[in-house]
Amino acid sequence: MVTETMGKVTLASVAALAGVSVPTVSKVVNNRGDVAPATRRRILDALDRAGYLPPGQRRPPVPVAPRTIDVVVDSVTSAYYAEVMDGILECAESGGTEVVLSKMGGHPAEEKAERMRERGRRGLLLVTSRWSSGQIKAIQNRGIAVVVIDPINPSGPGVSSVGATNWAGGKAATEHLLDLGHTRIGFIGGPASAECSQDREHGYGAALLERGIPIVEDYVRAGNFDADTGSEALARLLALDRPPQAVFAASDSIALGVLAHARTRGISVPRDLSVVGFDGTYIGEQAVPQLTTVAQPLKEMGRTAVRALLREMGGDRPEPTRVELATRLIVRSSTAPARNSS
Repeated sequence: MVTETMGKVTLASVAALAGVSVPTVSKVVNNRGDVAPATRRRILDALDRAGYLPPGQRRPPVPVAPRTIDVVVDSVTSAYYAEVMDGILECAESGGTEVVLSKMGGHPAEEKAERMRERGRRGLLLVTSRWSSGQIKAIQNRGIAVVVIDPINPSGPGVSSVGATNWAGGKAATEHLLDLGHTRIGFIGGPASAECSQDREHGYGAALLERGIPIVEDYVRAGNFDADTGSEALARLLALDRPPQAVFAASDSIALGVLAHARTRGISVPRDLSVVGFDGTYIGEQAVPQLTTVAQPLKEMGRTAVRALLREMGGDRPEPTRVELATRLIVRSSTAPARNSS
């Protein structure tokens, strides 16, 4: 039985519009048969003009969650992601923002955007995203604000991103090894397409060239930001006629793989091989020996990205920017002077 009130439309207002009694309107609404055809048509016309919809045709209200953001990561197992997520969650919590976390999978970007829209969410934070600039653009075209932290693939124009001074950090790491007297220095990077890895490699190359040391192509390796890459790359570097005296790894995880493989080969670090990582995560302190590394402000990168995303969601959309936070070299016990150096 329909009640007296139907949203903003009442039986009384429809009855007044049709010039009939409230019980008569109720009979029509409830599909009772004891109403004259002419009267029924007049009431139906009044219901239509009043904008009344039967309960079965009413759409539920779209949920609105302006203070909820989606965060998509490639993995949740590395120290890098743990520290970035710590900054994201800290900033979100302090601002009363909820976070929905998901893992980068095989779902199309458009499908992700549609699911977000259905749930009333309008902000997406991508951490080391492998999505192409075209996929990110497809998300933005559906009204979703996007900010990227350390994209693997170039994000393209119109997308704000947050990272670190990767070129300067790569240069500082290599200069440290050069200052220790090392001249044969290998570089083990992440994916060849990753902008952050490219910048670290370019910093490595710039430091060598400034000292008049040519870049040896065989000393440069690429893979993923994981320990397996470090282990496999070091095996190949050691197979060279003149293997490196030192290695600059583009992530702490890669560096851990280098240390592990060196142990299996009976190579002492840092006596026989100096190793520098990149990230400054807690695993560097726990390594044996403790890892010299270029520290990124990972937590602050997460906080900065959340603040930028919330601004875009709120309608404050300046020209998309690339924010780069400063890195710093932390010297520990995995590096030492070259054995042929004073």
